[in-house]
Amino acid sequence: MKSSLFAAAAFATLAFAPCASAQVQAGAAVVTGEAEAIVTVVSIDRKARTVTVRGPQGRTMKIEVPPEAQNLDKVKKGSRFQVRYIESVAVGLSKGGTASVSSNQTVRLAPKGGTPGGMVVNTHQISATVEALDRTNRTIAVKGPRGNEFEFQVAPEVQLEGIQLGDLVTVVYAEALAMHMLPQESKPAKSTKPK
Repeated sequence: MKSSLFAAAAFATLAFAPCASAQVQAGAAVVTGEAEAIVTVVSIDRKARTVTVRGPQGRTMKIEVPPEAQNLDKVKKGSRFQVRYIESVAVGLSKGGTASVSSNQTVRLAPKGGTPGGMVVNTHQISATVEALDRTNRTIAVKGPRGNEFEFQVAPEVQLEGIQLGDLVTVVYAEALAMHMLPQESKPAKSTKPK
């Protein structure tokens, strides 16, 4: 559940934390991780609507620009973006029922003519079966309805005593990515003084 992306915002937390906590039973705990960085555009494919950016440690990644984004024409090679990323995992005990997966995406984009940027929030709720449980190290491994298995750390607030192998638990995973283009750095004017 670790993200390879860079950055996160407090306002993004407000955008999806209610979704996560509203879908998990009382007594659940939310664990969040966040990061922030400035990235630089290294290439643009306007036809495919992709932008490749380089992060502060030199790694590159390709970002798909949704068709609804109306300001791609303002993005140029060398444009810099402030990027914020946040992820949240909420775990709640849910006895009975069947394994299931549901997803939701919210997109907010800059208006036409505005500074390029926006925010995307993805929320996934998975009801999965407990496959392994380590109460000492507070880790739990679950298998979802599609056979995918994943392991994660459980916060101290979650009561593990009532969880047994084979129980159904609900995991809500949410991630938000917000980015906005920074103003171009003005280049100093060349001196016209004779030497």
